Amino acid sequence: MKSQYELVIIGGGAAGLAAAQYGARANLSTLVIEELAPGGQALIIDQLENYPGILEPIAGFDLAEILKTQAERFGAEFLTGSVEKLEKTGDFFQISTSEGEVKADAVILATGAKHRHLGIPGEDAFCGRGVSYCATCDGPFFKGRKMLVVGGGDAACDEAMYLAKLSDKIVMIHRRDRFRAQKALAERVLANPNIEVRFNTVAVEIKGGKKVETVTLKNLVDGKTVEEAFDAVFVFVGSDPNVSLVPDAAKDESNSILTDDKMATSIPGLFAAGDVRVSPFRQIITACSDGAIAAHAASQYIDEIRGAAYR
Repeated sequence: MKSQYELVIIGGGAAGLAAAQYGARANLSTLVIEELAPGGQALIIDQLENYPGILEPIAGFDLAEILKTQAERFGAEFLTGSVEKLEKTGDFFQISTSEGEVKADAVILATGAKHRHLGIPGEDAFCGRGVSYCATCDGPFFKGRKMLVVGGGDAACDEAMYLAKLSDKIVMIHRRDRFRAQKALAERVLANPNIEVRFNTVAVEIKGGKKVETVTLKNLVDGKTVEEAFDAVFVFVGSDPNVSLVPDAAKDESNSILTDDKMATSIPGLFAAGDVRVSPFRQIITACSDGAIAAHAASQYIDEIRGAAYR
């Protein structure tokens, strides 16, 4: 890692990887800082079937590897480490990482979002002991067992479909009377014989000894509760943006970062892309689009502060 780059991208999910490719392709010295493995939430997708231009379903891990390789071929560098502080000083950003300090002319924040919890008794106590937020990570441990899926969006439906390959005893609950997922995906779940869908239902407590044994479910229509045996609980009820590095950036009521159509935040030189920013639709393709736009806008910003903008 050098001590200074023109563009630093914090986060190596789909948005960050696309930004790296476009930033490096614009001949900017580009660094991507990722705490874990490049790919972000794409890594937990078993089969991605709706990415334009890729005809056959592809694993999220494989797509992430392709995006990373493309970025590297254009000259982007990657650093595995955590960012501890991001601060703007004059025209530069000072980034403190677990691996040292680095300066940047422009920064793209692509830190994504973390899984939202239910906040019910037993959830935290049994995390890793039957409670999970990643079906592809933990589903195989419960092959053939009875599993509960909580949620009604795209992620919940995707993960339920994956779990239904492992067991014919999948129960899926959602607090509303219909899914909020894309229609085609929702219909696929409803038609799957291995998935029993219960609408207007919530989980109120998770119980067990050394592992999950039962979940108390409540019907929101009649108010009745029932304690039912389950071996695992998979929670997919949305996510919260990772914005702790930028407390001063303007945000909306959900704490997502506000940007303009160039992905620029309220802080000059700081751009945001992917799940960390306000967006009406969250998909890998929209994250990649955000990243590409952010990198292009960052390149223009760098030209402007150097007095080299094209007129």
